[in-house]
Amino acid sequence: MPDRWRFVVNGEEVEVETARDTPLLYVLRNRLCLKGARFGCGQGLCGSCTVLMDGRPIFSCDTPVWSVEGRNIETVEGLASDGEPHPLQRAIMEERAGQCGYCLAGIVMRAKALLNENPRPTRGEIAEALDRNLCRCGAHNRIIRAIERAGAEIQGDAR
Repeated sequence: MPDRWRFVVNGEEVEVETARDTPLLYVLRNRLCLKGARFGCGQGLCGSCTVLMDGRPIFSCDTPVWSVEGRNIETVEGLASDGEPHPLQRAIMEERAGQCGYCLAGIVMRAKALLNENPRPTRGEIAEALDRNLCRCGAHNRIIRAIERAGAEIQGDAR
């Protein structure tokens, strides 16, 4: 028998009825129609499904919905404000850091968590933060530049 789960997604309180072990990713995509987080490996290894829970990156593919009860979840769809892209989204576009885009939402969310804690990370800190997100397109250097650019914009330093 399904249970009801309440939590906040991108600033809006939601309630879903589903089995307790349903992966958060399935709830986001299939119940809430938020398609940014992607199914990659289903084992919490690739990072395509990364979202933020209370500001910390998590793999939504292996996070059961019961564990997000009462928590704040942020997805890539929640980054834009008043129709304007978040500095990370803008920097990704300006640096042409997206290739196929499959992994990019997860990378952006992990980068957002990093910039929230450290708006001026070094290249090494960025690489370390993104270590759990796989990308096969070879855009790593552009992604790192985009994160540096976004950090500068968030700090108010024009590039």
